[in-house]
Amino acid sequence: MSQISERDKTVQEDTRRWVQRAVIGLNLCPFAKSVEVKRQVRYAVSHASRAKGLLADLKRELLHLVDTDAAILDTTLLIAPDGFSDFLEFNDLLQRADQLLVDLDLDGVLQIASLHPKYQFADTDPEDITNYTNRAPYPTLHLLREESVDRAVAAFPNPEAIFETNMQTMRRLGADGWGALDLAARATDEDPS
Repeated sequence: MSQISERDKTVQEDTRRWVQRAVIGLNLCPFAKSVEVKRQVRYAVSHASRAKGLLADLKRELLHLVDTDAAILDTTLLIAPDGFSDFLEFNDLLQRADQLLVDLDLDGVLQIASLHPKYQFADTDPEDITNYTNRAPYPTLHLLREESVDRAVAAFPNPEAIFETNMQTMRRLGADGWGALDLAARATDEDPS
């Protein structure tokens, strides 16, 4: 078993802190708490700095997720701290990631969402506080089981309202409130450890 580096530990801790304080703490995803509490979330770090390497790591993580019982592993956050600082380029990678699902015959079994420190919804200003609902400390691909998503949505009384509720939450919180959550990435590209 390989030893995890201090930098990878920091990347995982930063991402877990974001999940706990923002995603769960602000209830941005009402389905996240149960899998986090049950330790069914995998925090995997990719050292890739280019699309080809990240897609290779994504393939490995997709196969690992689908080959692991959902009671043990329900979802994976594939964190890419070593590149992909441009949100639009990272977001464009999703098309290739979705094609990988098709190539692996996993379309309809798994889905992939993107999170990014500079995430920006269409037709918003870059610093619009509503963008922060999808702003993780590092570029991240979220691998989800379709079955789990369907089950969670079916159990939620009004899943269509989640997006608008999140926008209202972020507007109430504001930039100062977001800053107070202390969610900044501590491991940067320049971090030598």
